[in-house]
Amino acid sequence: LLAGGMTEQILDSAVRSFVYEILFYHSQSADILCDKDPFVLKYASYISSIFPRSKFILVVRDARAVIHSVMTRKVTITGFSLTDYRQNFKLWDKGFAVMYDQCKEVGKDRCLMVYYEQLVLQPKQTIENIIQFLNITWVDDVLHHEEFIGKKISLSKTEHSSDQVVKPINLEALTKWVGHIPVDIIREIDKLAPMLRTLGYDTKSKVPSYGIPDELVLKNMNRLKNNAKFWNAKAKLYARKLPNTTDF
Repeated sequence: LLAGGMTEQILDSAVRSFVYEILFYHSQSADILCDKDPFVLKYASYISSIFPRSKFILVVRDARAVIHSVMTRKVTITGFSLTDYRQNFKLWDKGFAVMYDQCKEVGKDRCLMVYYEQLVLQPKQTIENIIQFLNITWVDDVLHHEEFIGKKISLSKTEHSSDQVVKPINLEALTKWVGHIPVDIIREIDKLAPMLRTLGYDTKSKVPSYGIPDELVLKNMNRLKNNAKFWNAKAKLYARKLPNTTDF
């Protein structure tokens, strides 16, 4: 390409236009264009160079919860197995290390690390930090997304998480993995996924403590418990219908 006169600047301009067209025409009414694919972070350094005003949010979650979710919900990610825990933890560690390094390379002004556990335990404080980072205006609606499903917010029935998103912010998925990962894998976790320790996760306790939920979350948990039939029926409406494949 270079020999044919296709310079780096031309290629960057072409990639920028291609990405922008997809994002813009997918949501023409949006003031801020977003892409929630987590693997974009693997290329944060390059993307930040062609989109100089872009910002990135790296959502960090306990790999044990991630792998348990992937395997039990049968999420098909290239390279991952639905039966091999060792393979999956090694792939998660390798992939997340790249995203972690990319986030650090881009810098704190443009890449914010957000812990999933804190997002669901302390949503108001965590979302306030996100909104400040993005330099946008706070609205209380962000704490009650479930009220806008099917209205301002549309969900796809092909997404694995849609049946969870219809519910208010809750702790249901926080420790679902506990007791379901083979003991030998848990013993080897520091070797299989050393990034867990780097990220500050407790890999020694059988049931790690992620923190204390705030008042809003406690109220949400009571709502879910007291109206279980309603919320379960709503979740079934958005249960995944088609296979979903992602490249890692």
